[in-house]
Amino acid sequence: MTTIATAPLAEIITERLTQSLRPTHLVVSNDSHLHAGHMGDDGTGESHFSVEVESAAFAGLNRVARQRLVNHALADLLATRIHALAIRARAPGEG
Repeated sequence: MTTIATAPLAEIITERLTQSLRPTHLVVSNDSHLHAGHMGDDGTGESHFSVEVESAAFAGLNRVARQRLVNHALADLLATRIHALAIRARAPGEG
């Protein structure tokens, strides 16, 4: 298992979402380079991320409820290390 102190943040995000949502598809992208020098750029190169996640856990939930599940899994990171997180969440079989 990785630790927050030593693992790249994208790896930690992947691990957390895998554990909590058991996704059938998951892509975590570090978009920080697109925001270099902008608000929220802390100079680490790990401040802005996007996730594309497909999970049965999202079945029957609206967009906000899906995003809440993702945010809950990453709550401590969102409070301390992640400045921005774009989320695309879908259930299996959705386009």
